[in-house]
Amino acid sequence: EEEGIEAFKRDFVTRIWMTYRREFPALPSLNGGVTTSDCGWGCMLRSGQMMLAQGLISHFLGRNWRWDPDTQLYATQEDALHRKILRWFGDLSSRNSPFSIHTLCQLGQDAGKMPGDWYAPGTVAHLLRQAMHLAGQENADLDGIQVYVAQDCTVYIQDILDECLVPHRKATAPWHRRQHSPTQGELSDNTENSHWKALMLFVPLRLGAEKLNTIYGNSLKALLSLEASIGIIGGRPKHSLYFMGHQEDKLIYLDPHLVQEMVDVNQENFPVNSFHCKSPRKMKITKMDPSCCVGFYCPTKSDFDHFIASVQPYLLPLRSPQSGAQQQQEINYPMFVFCRGRKCDQVMEVARVYNHSISMSSSASGTTATDDEDDEDDEFVII
Repeated sequence: EEEGIEAFKRDFVTRIWMTYRREFPALPSLNGGVTTSDCGWGCMLRSGQMMLAQGLISHFLGRNWRWDPDTQLYATQEDALHRKILRWFGDLSSRNSPFSIHTLCQLGQDAGKMPGDWYAPGTVAHLLRQAMHLAGQENADLDGIQVYVAQDCTVYIQDILDECLVPHRKATAPWHRRQHSPTQGELSDNTENSHWKALMLFVPLRLGAEKLNTIYGNSLKALLSLEASIGIIGGRPKHSLYFMGHQEDKLIYLDPHLVQEMVDVNQENFPVNSFHCKSPRKMKITKMDPSCCVGFYCPTKSDFDHFIASVQPYLLPLRSPQSGAQQQQEINYPMFVFCRGRKCDQVMEVARVYNHSISMSSSASGTTATDDEDDEDDEFVII
C-alpha cells in the first residue's frame, strides 16, 4: 500500500499544473481593454491547457514518465522535452507558445468571446483543436498530432480516420511530380500507404440538467481509469477544475484557482516548480457540474481501435444492484456514441429524408384539398 501511495504522489506531481497568472503581456482585445491577468475568469482555459498538456506529456515522454525536481540540474533530454512542452503554454503572444492563453483568447474573439468572458468546456475543446491545427502548420514537433472534438455526443469514426491517416512522405527530387494523390477513402482502405497522426479525442458532454445525473458517476470514474484517459475538464458551475483520477466516490483534481506570477519561458533555464502541484484535492462526484469534456489520447490506430472496444461497456450508465426494474428500463442513454460514417454523410441523409418528407407532405396536402376543399383542419406537420 505504501508503494501505491508513493506511486500516486509521483504520478500526481508529474501532471502539469496550469493556474491563474498575473502581470503577463496584455491579452489581445478588440474593445481596447488592457488585461494582464486571467484571475476570476480563465479557469476553464487553464483546465483545458492541463488536459492538452497531459496529452502532450503522454505523446513526447510517455505515460510512465515521472517528473523529478532533483534531476533538473543535469539537463537531461527528458528535462529538455519537459521544458519545451511548458514553453508551448507560456503566457505571451509568440509562435513558441502556440497554446498560450493569449492564443486561446485570440481564437476566442473569432467566436465572439472577449478576455474576461467565461468559457464552457465544449468551447475550450474547439479552441484547443484550432490551436493545434495552427501549431502543426508551423511546428514540426506538433504536425504529428490531431485533435478531434466530438459533435453532439457523437464520435464519427470515418472523420477521425480521414484526419489521422495521412500519406507517407517519401523523399523525392523536386522535379519528380506525383502522378496520383491517394484519396481519403484509399488511405482508409490501405493503411500500409498511410501514416497515423496521434489522436487527442475530446468529447463534450452534458450529463444532467442543473445537477449531475448520479447514474453517470460510476461511468465517469471508469473513463478516468482507462489507459487512454487524459482527464476531464469541468468542475462546479463557473468554477472549472481538471479531474485526473478518483478515489471511491470522490474525484481527484488539479485546481487552477491560484494566482501566480507569470514565468518568462523564454529564459533558457526558467523555473518549472510553479507548473507542478504537490497537494492533491478531492471532490464528491455528486458536486460535479453536468457540463464537462472528457479527453483521450490514442498514439496509434491500433490504440484507437482498442479504445473503441474498451470504452463501450462504460458508455451506458453502470446500474447499481439497488436500481428498480422501472429505473433500469429508463436508463438507456449513453454518454456518447460512435458512428462508423462521416458527419457530413449523416447530415446529407437527414436532409434527404427531410426533403422527401416535405415532398410527400406537399403531394398529400394537394390530394386532400382536391378531395375535400372545405376540410382545412387536415394538415401535415413535420417535426
